[in-house]
Amino acid sequence: MVKAKPSLGNIVRHIRNSNGWTLAEMSQRVAIPLSTLAKVEKGHLTLTYDKLVDLSDKLGMGLSDFLNSSAVTAQPKGMARRSVGKTAADGLNVETQNYDYRYLCTELRGKIMIPIISRVRSKTMQEFGELLRHAGEEFVYVLEGAIEVHSEFYDPITLRAGEYVYLDSEMGHGYLVADGCEEATILAVCASAAANLQQELISQARGEAPKTTKLAVAGNAEKPKALKSSTHKNSSAKPKRRAGAA
Repeated sequence: MVKAKPSLGNIVRHIRNSNGWTLAEMSQRVAIPLSTLAKVEKGHLTLTYDKLVDLSDKLGMGLSDFLNSSAVTAQPKGMARRSVGKTAADGLNVETQNYDYRYLCTELRGKIMIPIISRVRSKTMQEFGELLRHAGEEFVYVLEGAIEVHSEFYDPITLRAGEYVYLDSEMGHGYLVADGCEEATILAVCASAAANLQQELISQARGEAPKTTKLAVAGNAEKPKALKSSTHKNSSAKPKRRAGAA
């Protein structure tokens, strides 16, 4: 294993994962806004020396221990592994109020991508409840029917079979069965460098992880809504759309 070059984002992510915290839980513990902490983990934002001292103090660590706490290692390339599924029974089924999940390729550990086939159940946000968030990004492709995509910073959109969306999973999000449709099925591929993403998703689906984001009021604008201001540098910037995103 080759030692990876440590970065502030790697250190923060390692400490969070080692303690089994979600981003929201760590944000509350260290009194750093969730959006700011997410940007630090991704390497999009750094912290001043004073903020680093304050962060390490809230974690109960000295600054030197904090800076030396990353145990990130580079994964060897060419592992030559694969997973093949041929029947509907393959995978792990988890039924929830909002979705019937079928997690695929669950025998492969430490995956970067988590493929999931989901039957969407809820038809209103009153049924759905609070929006979900988790580490990484996700791609959703509608296999059957039509869905409404609700998210924290964008107005709702409707996607029909053959259409798709790519979004930041740390932004609150949820999928509903669209009006005029009885049911819908989607393929979701979630991706993150976090080693425990699959377990985080399954735990959240089973109600073992907190839901932290409430539905934003929909408007008519096509542009994302502005983030709340923060005392940290760049934390008030609007999220950027990615190419191909709805």
